[in-house]
Amino acid sequence: MRTLLAQGTGGRGDTINLSPTGQFANLNGITIPGIITFAVTAVLVVAGLIFFFMLIIGGIKWIVSGGDKANTEAARNQITAALIGLVIVFAAWAIITLLSNIFGISILNLTLPGIQQG
Repeated sequence: MRTLLAQGTGGRGDTINLSPTGQFANLNGITIPGIITFAVTAVLVVAGLIFFFMLIIGGIKWIVSGGDKANTEAARNQITAALIGLVIVFAAWAIITLLSNIFGISILNLTLPGIQQG
């Protein structure tokens, strides 16, 4: 085990406090499980929003295509791709929820066991 020591004015070794202070004091609460939880949640939300807006834009393209066969086909393909993307995102969310309910593995509230020091 390593300890960071500094030579104090009294000749004894003083421990240096490496905790952030001031405006960075709230960084003490950041953990790897917290980062993983945030990343998984953010990816699901961003992907859902992207595919939702793809669906909306595809619908608008279909409306303004004016009966042109090529534009209507392109809009229909975009709507199909957006729906498939939404199904994949919701399936990923369902799998995460299923893992949480059946096995007790909650990726959206991840906690890792700590190391016991004795």
